[in-house]
Amino acid sequence: MTDQSATLRVIATIPIDPERAAEAAPALAELAAASRGDAGCLGYEVYESAAAPGTFVTIEEWASQADLDAHMGQPHVGKAFEVAGPLLAGEVAIHPLTAL
Repeated sequence: MTDQSATLRVIATIPIDPERAAEAAPALAELAAASRGDAGCLGYEVYESAAAPGTFVTIEEWASQADLDAHMGQPHVGKAFEVAGPLLAGEVAIHPLTAL
């Protein structure tokens, strides 16, 4: 069993133009599936907000900061942002979380 306190949890928000969300969704779903195979990935899910259409949210868990850093350089991350980048309606926000 993984020591949850030793892992890195991350939430990212990806604001996509709501009128073009359907274009981004498949690329973000592929990103999540590919990311689950990355070294140190303990969980990676992507959702579209029901409260803010076009806002995609990733919920991630990594074994370490080094694993997250390596993930950010993976080709599947670049591929997803080649598709999603032109559809952005704001800045992507990555939130590493600290347990209280």
